[in-house]
Amino acid sequence: MSEKSPEQLYQERVKRCLDVAALRVPDRVPVFGPYQLYPYNFAGVTLKDAMNDYALARKACHKFQDYFQPDLDLGPVLAYPAAAMEMLKVNWFKWPGHGLADNVMYQYVESENMTAQEYDEFIYDPSHFIMSKWLPRSFPPLKGLADWPAVRSFMWFGWLGGLAGLAAPEVQEALRNAAAAGEEQGRWFGSLGQYAEEMKAKGTPQLYAAWDWPPFDIIGDTLRGTRQILMDMRRRPDKLLEALEVATKIFIENGSGSEGAELPYCWIWMHKGTRNFMSDEQFKTFYWPFLRKGMLALIDKGIIPVVYCEADVESRLECFADVPKGKVIYHVSATDMAKAKAVLGGIAAIAGNVPNILLLSGTPDDVKDYCKKLIDTAGKDGGFIMDAEVMLDEAKPENLKAMIDITKEYGVYR
Repeated sequence: MSEKSPEQLYQERVKRCLDVAALRVPDRVPVFGPYQLYPYNFAGVTLKDAMNDYALARKACHKFQDYFQPDLDLGPVLAYPAAAMEMLKVNWFKWPGHGLADNVMYQYVESENMTAQEYDEFIYDPSHFIMSKWLPRSFPPLKGLADWPAVRSFMWFGWLGGLAGLAAPEVQEALRNAAAAGEEQGRWFGSLGQYAEEMKAKGTPQLYAAWDWPPFDIIGDTLRGTRQILMDMRRRPDKLLEALEVATKIFIENGSGSEGAELPYCWIWMHKGTRNFMSDEQFKTFYWPFLRKGMLALIDKGIIPVVYCEADVESRLECFADVPKGKVIYHVSATDMAKAKAVLGGIAAIAGNVPNILLLSGTPDDVKDYCKKLIDTAGKDGGFIMDAEVMLDEAKPENLKAMIDITKEYGVYR
């Protein structure tokens, strides 16, 4: 048999990943390339260097993909542009060379960027709140945007004063700083686009078409902070519910970037929806209704939500089942896959969950045995994607190779 061309491989992989989401039995179980630091560690490159040298980051990811050959590839998107971040002095993030050692994964530094008294401002005009409050508080060189005029008042002759406000020296300085950082970010995005084209020429699709965050996390992660939003559920539930309606619209806009893509996967990073943060009753009141509403809107646009659950979500599975059949993928990490399959089988595809510790400290045979059990349990009749438990930083190369290779060998549907 002749070797398949890159175009054939590409279309085969896209079809496999569309089929698994739609609960059509694919030719075999798909396997993803689940990593954070791993491709750079594998290539002998520090994350700091990858963040500062876009060509080097691409080269490292090429080496990873060429050797391991998962069905989909994340690429260098998690090697954020250090130069732009330094220009903006991002104050809610630590990264290698900026508060962290050269090869340590990022650390999010949570802060209260919206007070409880500012809920009404956010609800009334979220765009103005983000422009005049969130951006100046997050990026010190953009502090002049605190004087940004409310664009909603520009209509009729309001533009006379509004446009004059844009000429204020503080606003102009902030805009110059934003433009300089934006130019650097443009170079980074250009590198990501170049990498995607290079991968397509090799026959590998990209893992994502857009990123998104559940409405509750949009508010809890970036605006209020964990402690504050958890208190808001008790102290000001009605105001929080009102704000979540606004955040749901933002969620839909964010995810709509996947619309029309060959593989319209929208990855939704679920943070505070696990039972570590809230009760089942709170989840059903504050979290799930808004996430579900947003996902249904994305599904109506032909987008495939991929909900990435990073902790135990066993008690959430019944809620997760309340979606249209064959339209959603749930990545489950610390949840029993047999239980996940029992509840979600025939409704949604599931991905996971080879333990990271097994990939780091086990043997290839250990990994193969675990993967076979996963395929036997969760892969029956399709609807299953092989993946690591959580995003991967460290692993023995032979173990990760075993996970991918055994899936291609044992995960064939006959």
